[in-house]
Amino acid sequence: MYNLPSIREQLEAVPTDPGCYIWKNEVGAVLYVGKAKSLRTRMKQYVLGQDERVKIPHMMEQVSIFEYIVCDTETEALVLEKNLIKQYDPPFNTDFRDDKSYPFIAITKGDVFPAVKYTREHHKNETRYFGPYTDSHAARDLVDTVRKIVPICHASCSEHKRILRQYQAHGTLISDKPCFDYHVGLGPGPCCGACTPEEYAKNVEKVERFLAGHRTEFIEALSLQMHDAADDLDFERAARYRDRLASITALQERQKAVSAGNFDADVIGFYREETICGVHVFVIREGRIIISNEFVLDKGLNHPNEEIIETFLLRYYDEASDIPRTVLIPEELPGSEALEEVLTGWRTNSHGAKVRIEVPKRGEKADLLKLAEKNARHTLMRFKVRTRYDEDRINNALLQLESALALPAAPLRIECFDISTIHGKHSVASMVVFSGGRKDTSAYRRFKVRMESEEANDFAMMSEVLARRYAPQRMADERFGSRPDLIIVDGGKPQLTAAMNQLKELGLDIPVAGLAKRDEELFVPWSDEPVVLPSGSPSLYLVKQVRDEAHRFAITFHREVRGKAMTVSILDDVEGLGPKRKKTLLREFGSFKKLKEASLEEIAALPGIPRKVAEEVRAVLDQFEDSR
Repeated sequence: MYNLPSIREQLEAVPTDPGCYIWKNEVGAVLYVGKAKSLRTRMKQYVLGQDERVKIPHMMEQVSIFEYIVCDTETEALVLEKNLIKQYDPPFNTDFRDDKSYPFIAITKGDVFPAVKYTREHHKNETRYFGPYTDSHAARDLVDTVRKIVPICHASCSEHKRILRQYQAHGTLISDKPCFDYHVGLGPGPCCGACTPEEYAKNVEKVERFLAGHRTEFIEALSLQMHDAADDLDFERAARYRDRLASITALQERQKAVSAGNFDADVIGFYREETICGVHVFVIREGRIIISNEFVLDKGLNHPNEEIIETFLLRYYDEASDIPRTVLIPEELPGSEALEEVLTGWRTNSHGAKVRIEVPKRGEKADLLKLAEKNARHTLMRFKVRTRYDEDRINNALLQLESALALPAAPLRIECFDISTIHGKHSVASMVVFSGGRKDTSAYRRFKVRMESEEANDFAMMSEVLARRYAPQRMADERFGSRPDLIIVDGGKPQLTAAMNQLKELGLDIPVAGLAKRDEELFVPWSDEPVVLPSGSPSLYLVKQVRDEAHRFAITFHREVRGKAMTVSILDDVEGLGPKRKKTLLREFGSFKKLKEASLEEIAALPGIPRKVAEEVRAVLDQFEDSR
């Protein structure tokens, strides 16, 4: 355990100014970097247990020392936090799971004849970058398409390299050797003196606007130039403009139109699982998705949503070449004004236009956000399939459970029980089965609790259900499957005691644990202290998944039983409706809901239901509706 008194005493000397704090372990390794409006107040929340994030207790157990850096404003603290995270890569901060460099399209603005290229670099001051692109094939294709629309040299062209070396050595150009790209219309020909630096600069400017998403102006200009060339009977030039128009049209058809207006925004969808998060970014310019990027983060539901979103925005826009005026996200962020100020400062050619972070609730923008979230889910799914993430996580979870619960072997078959009741009425139990760490729905079983009680008695109900499930005839029944490697009962010590007593009475030696809802603690027979699985670990994720599935299955069955009981009691008021006719009604309509929706004629048309009885049924159902 970390030295709480010592850290508390040191925190009294921490100022209340804005800034960044750094938690470190005993060897000085950085564990976490955070920002705060008031350093002392925020840091005390960690030490006093007032931070509700599940990772914090586990992290603070490793903390021995801390540092802090004072800033003038919260905005400065936000930028500093981003830089410190990039510098130290702390394990408890959110980061990209795949920390590779992403490709960009670059224009070498520092050259006398700037060239376009596909690259993974993103650091040269005199080069303008567009991206990032998470689809490298799409980035390469876009470079080819751009050059068909606006001729510009490619950085890999040997003649382009030659004229740059010549200019660097002599300060002038001796251009007389045309390159292949010039012959096929992809280059404007500075290598052979076909264009001046001023004319070339106009092409570079056009390429920059095209890559920034301004496409409509090119369609209009090329159409006009094509018609002018045709009017001048210059059909060869007209054909070149026609081909360029065709390239833009083909690109526009591949890029999804999402808005009828001139709408520019980035739409960012998130899809979280327990320890991982998929992110999908739609870059929309002039109402079209020009880039669709996807990322996977190494934190998920085990981290606050706002922390994941804010960290991603800072990391993504620190590298992105173009920041729009509008960014759509799924959730409000505390302190979003400071984040907007940071993004506005990073935005090139902003002309005073402020970046706004919006959370749309309805309309076209909300629909776009739902589409981005749907794609984020598929991003995560593809990543998991590609990396075999689920298989590795499940294997680790089973091995961790074997170790933490002192099991004789990995629990390949887990059976979990949950009781659902309301003051002892309509009590039911569920049994869910996980085989090899995955749901085995064919092995699920439901139990109606037979004991009658005026009050809920989970202890006795759990004993009854386990006695029925693990009775010798059930253990020999193939429909109930094989003997489990681990039994989990939903609840703490009382439920565990009930399970142990019942298994002992049946003469069975099966490992069992009780899972308490609070703090996700596992109670075991061999220890007075509960087992606490590490926060964010695969084992904790699996145990919670098993418990939640048992709870869901029990609640569903309980509602069904309660609904049937309500149906029967209501139909008891119908004169002339005996058990046989009741059974006919429920069988024919399938549910009480459909019976309530049935007309008098539909009820009277059933075999064995006289018209007079049908009228009584309809009258009782109408009274039931009026009384609600």
